[in-house]
Amino acid sequence: MFSFQLLFEAVVFGLLVGCFYAAMSIGLSISFGLLDVPQLAHPAFLVLGSYATWLLTQYGWDPIAAGAVLMLPFFFFGILVYRFYYETFEKRGSDAGVRGLAFFFGIAFIIEVGLILGFGVDQRLVEASYIGSSVELGDMRIPQRMVVAFGVALLLTTALSLYLAKTFTGRAIKAVAQDEGALRLMGVNPVHIKQWAFGIATAVTALAGALLIIIGPVEPSLDRVYIGRTFCVVVLAGLGSMSGTLVAGLILGVSESIVLTLFGASWAPAVAFGLLLVMLGIRPQGLFGR
Repeated sequence: MFSFQLLFEAVVFGLLVGCFYAAMSIGLSISFGLLDVPQLAHPAFLVLGSYATWLLTQYGWDPIAAGAVLMLPFFFFGILVYRFYYETFEKRGSDAGVRGLAFFFGIAFIIEVGLILGFGVDQRLVEASYIGSSVELGDMRIPQRMVVAFGVALLLTTALSLYLAKTFTGRAIKAVAQDEGALRLMGVNPVHIKQWAFGIATAVTALAGALLIIIGPVEPSLDRVYIGRTFCVVVLAGLGSMSGTLVAGLILGVSESIVLTLFGASWAPAVAFGLLLVMLGIRPQGLFGR
């Protein structure tokens, strides 16, 4: 039977999960939305960040602190990946998109197989004081890990949005997506800007991966679950829109939560693809189109 209390709880949980979806997708919004790099390996980078976080927690690190520390090595890893992609594909001509898809699909496959060989197929969990406890909101009990993930995701999304809007390098990243030639005339090397931006996009996946393992257990093949959700958020937002990514994440989170509550868990995974198809059919440029 329909209940407004149940609907209210679904919306609250959807907002919490939606902000988490935005944090997971914001790196893809930069690499795919602003740089036009076909980053199919983005969800695999998220899972890699989760496992790296798990390794640090074995030495007593808090998952959030571990994710923040891992951002630096992931930043340099992203720079290396983009440099290889640029020299091998983008620099050579117009077929970079098709070959780039195969390149990043290969990276995702290598990461998944590497994690299976290194850690096995068993799920991994982390422990922290806020995991396993809950916060009371009226008659509701909200898992504290969801609240922590919501706060960190909101902070990450806001900080990255301000960086791209207020700093010279951030504005250059936006400019390289609009007019690379004009950026060259201003004395800025677009390739350096792109590799810096791709490094940032990869760095944030480390912290997002930490949030992923806080939300629930991870396994090497978990990237397949989130590839549809992350691309849905980016396309729904409008390619390259940071604020739109947050709004799109909230829309997806609330939609999934309501569908899960009313129709069951089996229908929830279809929400992302349904929203993606509707948006491509009605407004291909997204809610906050580039």
